[in-house]
Amino acid sequence: MPFLDYVLQTPAYGWKDESGNLNRPTPKQIFKEFFSRLNIFKSRKNWLPFMSWFKVLCLIPFLMLFIFKFFSIPLLIAAFFYSMIVMGTHGTIWHHRYCTHGAYTFKNKFWRFFTQNLTLRIIPEEIYVVSHHVHHSKSDQPGDPYNAQAGFLYCFLADVNHQPIAKNLSEGDFSRVTKLMKHTGVPGNTYQQYKKWGSFVNPAKEVLAWVLNWGFWYLAFYLIGGHALACTLFGAAGFWAVGVRTFNYEGHAKGEDKQRQGIDYSQNDKSINQLWPGIVAGEWHNNHHLYPKSARSGFKAHQVDGAWYYIKLMSILGAISSYRDDKKRFYEQYHKPYLSSKKLVTEEPVFAGKLPAVTKI
Repeated sequence: MPFLDYVLQTPAYGWKDESGNLNRPTPKQIFKEFFSRLNIFKSRKNWLPFMSWFKVLCLIPFLMLFIFKFFSIPLLIAAFFYSMIVMGTHGTIWHHRYCTHGAYTFKNKFWRFFTQNLTLRIIPEEIYVVSHHVHHSKSDQPGDPYNAQAGFLYCFLADVNHQPIAKNLSEGDFSRVTKLMKHTGVPGNTYQQYKKWGSFVNPAKEVLAWVLNWGFWYLAFYLIGGHALACTLFGAAGFWAVGVRTFNYEGHAKGEDKQRQGIDYSQNDKSINQLWPGIVAGEWHNNHHLYPKSARSGFKAHQVDGAWYYIKLMSILGAISSYRDDKKRFYEQYHKPYLSSKKLVTEEPVFAGKLPAVTKI
């Protein structure tokens, strides 16, 4: 079997039904799997998905303090900006374009560390990176860890139910996971430690990185605006942490066929370009599926791409040594041929009162 077919831990309800089609579990099955995998008393190997949601729980009190104690219009604006734009764009810069796709390279480890810690650490790199490789390999097919055709809950709880790596990998397969993660700089387990903890990332080092990151940013926010600003932005990060889990369901059109001619060119899956995720996070998802290794996915003039602006700026400053930009390829391979086909259709004469058929690109 190909490595990406079994690198993720298969849910109890399986990826496929008896006919080999996508298995669409019931909400009851999904929640049962979710709470089973969060149970660290059942198995210590559940520690990473537990920690992922434990961070969200830790951010809820900050959100409540903002709403009921510190609320003001300026702080609401700050919360909106931090959650929607800063956290969203950073997720695209770090987890998506660098950690998963290697769309650019840093000049040295300092700039990698700097970029990694630009915001609060919430999503573990391991859970995102390995599963996202599987997603691109099996987009909207059985085995896609967040297949929108299986429903909202299937995607929303995917970081626990579908995205963790398998717990029974061979030493050779664990080495392949290590290679997928090596460039991120995340400290990894040895194979013997993996057999104990069921993860690539080392628990002690991950917890330490989390505590230091949150401690630094709370102090920084406090020095700028006191407890009010610190609680506001921590609460905003928690709001983002929940909201981001809805993206793959929306980004793949809720499992429906909603692609538009001249807007969504990748037709091997159900991904679509959406205005809001594109503007606030640089996530033009259909463009990204066309060129997943591109450091830019906002190819057209109106497609704002904050993640690309950061990458380009850091390149100018010398912090990023190389990057891949597929804008020119996009225009040459997709957009210009589409415009040419439209021109040919409009210029072709009409015979017997019938319009010529439009060829789908």
